[in-house]
Amino acid sequence: MDNNRILQQIYAIFGVFMVMFYLGGGIFFLFFADRFFNLNKALMNIMGGAFLLYGIYRIFVCYKQLVDAFFTKDKEED
Repeated sequence: MDNNRILQQIYAIFGVFMVMFYLGGGIFFLFFADRFFNLNKALMNIMGGAFLLYGIYRIFVCYKQLVDAFFTKDKEED
């Protein structure tokens, strides 16, 4: 197995954790941040929405990375 492929797999797995972070951060800012921070509600909604939208975008990017890293054959193996 090539080192480059191993790095792609590590980055893909790290991407899954980052997706969970962004989605969790978005949910936190939208629903729970007012209990912990004394910030403007509009600011928390904007931050939560931005985190959720970016997390949704990262789902698609991460899915493509996972498929490329784990489920496609290398060109050299043929």
